[in-house]
Amino acid sequence: MVDSTRLERADRAEQRSQIKIVVPDDHSMVSLLGSRDELLHVIERAFRSDIHVRGNEITVTGAAWETELVSRLFSELIELLQGGTTLTPDAVERSLAMLRSQTEERPAEVLTLDVLSSRGRTIRPKTLNQKRYVDAIDKHTIVFGIGPAGTGKTYLAMAKAVRALQDKQVNRIILTRPAVEAGERLGFLPGTLYEKIDPYLRPLYDALHDMVDPDSIPRLMAAGTIEVAPLAYMRGRAQPVHAAVMTPSGWRPIGELQVGDLVIGSDGEPTPVLGVYPQGEKEIFRLTADDGASTLCTADHLWTVAVRGDGRAGGPPRVLETREIIEGLRAGRAYELPLLSRPLAFPARDLPADPYALGLLLAEGRPADAAVPAARPRAGAGRAVGLAGAPGPVATLEQPVAAIAHGPEPSVADPAVGAVPEAYLYNAALYNTALYNTAEVRLAVLQGLLDAGGDPVVRQDGTGAVRYPAPSERLRDDVLFLVRSLGGVAFPARTGAAARHGHDAHILDIRLPEGVEPFRLERKRDAYRAAAGARPTRFIDAIEPVGSAEAVCIQVAAADSLYVTEDFLLTHNTLNDSFIILDEAQNTTPEQMKMFLTRLGFGSKVVVTGDVTQVDLPGGQQSGLRVVQEILDGIDDIHFCRLTSHDVVRHKLVTEIVDAYNRYDESRLSGIDKGAAERGTSRKRRR
Repeated sequence: MVDSTRLERADRAEQRSQIKIVVPDDHSMVSLLGSRDELLHVIERAFRSDIHVRGNEITVTGAAWETELVSRLFSELIELLQGGTTLTPDAVERSLAMLRSQTEERPAEVLTLDVLSSRGRTIRPKTLNQKRYVDAIDKHTIVFGIGPAGTGKTYLAMAKAVRALQDKQVNRIILTRPAVEAGERLGFLPGTLYEKIDPYLRPLYDALHDMVDPDSIPRLMAAGTIEVAPLAYMRGRAQPVHAAVMTPSGWRPIGELQVGDLVIGSDGEPTPVLGVYPQGEKEIFRLTADDGASTLCTADHLWTVAVRGDGRAGGPPRVLETREIIEGLRAGRAYELPLLSRPLAFPARDLPADPYALGLLLAEGRPADAAVPAARPRAGAGRAVGLAGAPGPVATLEQPVAAIAHGPEPSVADPAVGAVPEAYLYNAALYNTALYNTAEVRLAVLQGLLDAGGDPVVRQDGTGAVRYPAPSERLRDDVLFLVRSLGGVAFPARTGAAARHGHDAHILDIRLPEGVEPFRLERKRDAYRAAAGARPTRFIDAIEPVGSAEAVCIQVAAADSLYVTEDFLLTHNTLNDSFIILDEAQNTTPEQMKMFLTRLGFGSKVVVTGDVTQVDLPGGQQSGLRVVQEILDGIDDIHFCRLTSHDVVRHKLVTEIVDAYNRYDESRLSGIDKGAAERGTSRKRRR
């Protein structure tokens, strides 16, 4: 039987042709052929055709198919020169490889794609697969670059990250890799934390220094714009398990939450929990705001803040770790925390009382102002409650707790003013129903309290606020809850104010967001409107260590990843608007890979790089990079880009070494399979 391939080759060889190529000018000819015709010799060694150069004309004589290929090669090289590319023997060989592979992409398109121009040099893909890798990063949210060492996986990902930061597509770059050699237990290593982890992160630093001014890198890292950390430190953004988180049904310990549970986001609406990640025992800090609000968190827990004092005032909010804010506070910077953008939305609950009337009665059980308007009469049993200390109208209000109190209605201490015992007013069912109700109900309760006992005041800066002297700690806490749940803040008043209201009073200066009216009483309402209210603000006052505790982190589905924690502070722990690179991912466990990928926030991009042939996990543990290909392959917006030895851009020996190891592994696996088959046959014979 005659070999058809040999016939085809013979047939091709018989079809001789000659092609002439005219190079535009002498300067291009020198660049095209290389110093001492170095590039011409590379081309001549790659073909059997005769190639002759005279002046600016190149003549190629040989088999028709080969002369056509040579002509296409020179055309691509000329186009590369015209695009500003400096030709090298490597560029010529890679161009030829692309043409022989008969792909749709042309070498001139691949090798002129500018990824990043920095410090006088331009970073471009050097192979077809590298271009496809770069294109995939542009098109997909999560990209896996899998291939041998030297294929530019991390370097190109770093270039894309720096470019995205320059173009303001992201706010920060996060670089991470597993420190497997130390088991991610770095305590036994000498030096500071950064000295301990530096050897494992050095390849990322080296790539970064190639692309960013080295003098600016410390500043960018101090500002949180660039974060470099081992993978173990990516998962510790947590709160202690007993820290309270707001849910549609009220406060719950974060340690009790499960995937699918609802928490409250920054817009006051419920948002589902997407992930719950126990962290073990962690060092815990207490963050306290200037209004007295506080909560507990770990050193690397994330906070969205507007920063003052770092030269970037007026810029967009930034996401910083607790430890970064500690350093900033020492440097005199001010960190403003976000507040609820809309009142918190609890579900409607039946309240057996008019909420405004309830607010009046909660103010020590009596309306304190002579001109408080009458509340709406309600059907059912009621009693006369005086609304004026002087002759005037008297409204009949339903006793707010009568419908739900157990036992006979208690007597009123002073019928003239309607004082009601505090224990009676704080019937637990009524208390919870009033506070954990719609924004309209909560505002009406607050208006009743403030009409009865609050006053509009003008602060020293000329802005307006509301001052409320709460007669008890319990009522003070209720007012704080109502104000904060509506998007406002309340500060302890100066000691002089307390003296004017009595030493037992708990004085609050309240600031509410625009559109939230604190008074119904006309006189107070007009006075409040006359002094334009200041925008509510809340700044971090202090962060102090408080010991250690079991901690957990959660991921929520909110667009900004924020959720409401203790004292209505807004915090989060996912990575928004970030370009995140996980390097050496073959050394992650499946659990670590899942943890890392589920930390993805909105507006972020993730690139995972690794070589599955170089797994260093101890004890034969399974590589998370191997497993993830089976789990996620085929999901939209996730792309797996596989590079080979042909994409190695280091010394040519690296390519040969990679190929040699691949052949060895294939022969070894083939031998194992053959040996297993022979052993199976032998067992059958013995039977």
